[in-house]
Amino acid sequence: MTSARVATDEGLIAHQVSYQRAGRDILDQVSVRAAPGELLAVTGPSGSGKSSLLAILAGVERPDQGWVHFGGRPIDASTGALPEGFALVLQGYGLVSLLTAAENVGIVLQARGVVGRELTTRVAAALEQVGLTRAGDQLIEELSGGQQQRVAIARALVVRPRVLLADELTAELDADSRSQVMRLVAELAAGGTTVVLATHDSDTAAHCDRQIRLVGGRVSGLA
Repeated sequence: MTSARVATDEGLIAHQVSYQRAGRDILDQVSVRAAPGELLAVTGPSGSGKSSLLAILAGVERPDQGWVHFGGRPIDASTGALPEGFALVLQGYGLVSLLTAAENVGIVLQARGVVGRELTTRVAAALEQVGLTRAGDQLIEELSGGQQQRVAIARALVVRPRVLLADELTAELDADSRSQVMRLVAELAAGGTTVVLATHDSDTAAHCDRQIRLVGGRVSGLA
C-alpha cells in the first residue's frame, strides 16, 4: 500500500488528478491534501485551473485521471451532485433570482428533509452570521453583488458542512464583510470542517493555514 493511499484515511485528498476540456490540459497530475480542521488556499492566475480543481474536489466534475477521496472513501462523480456533508460556493453564486434570500438558503435544507421551525431557525441563524438578517425577505435580484455573495455563503453554512469549497469567496465583499466572512470560515475550520478556498486575493490567502499555487494546471508552489 502506497503512502498516498494511506493518506486517504483522513481529510480530502486529490491524487495525481488530470482533467482536459476541448483537447486542452486544465489540470495535470495535481495532488492536494486538506485535513479536517484545515483552511487551505488554492491560488494562481486566471486560467490556472483553480475552479476546475474545486469542481473535481466537490464531485461535480470527474477527473480524466487520478482520484479524489474524503475520509478514506472515494468521491462519486457519476451523478454530478455534491456528496453528503459538502458545501460549494461558486463564483456565480448559483442563486435563484426570483426567490428571496431566506428561500435561497432554506431550499438546501428542504432538499435534506428539514422543515418547519428547525428550517426557519437555521435559515435565520445563517443569515445573521453573514449580516443579512434584514434582507431575508428581499428577492435576490434586489440585492447587491456583495449581498448575493453573502447569501451564497449563508446557504453553505446552513448545512453545517464537513467540507466547504469556495471559489473567490471574498471577491465582491468590502473590507468589513471580508473580515467577517473569514472569521466565520476560520470558526468552521476550528470546529473540524475541511475548508478549501480558491482565491486571487493575497489577504484572503494569508488568513489560511496553508497555500498551494497552480500555474498552467500544475502545482507550482506550496506555503
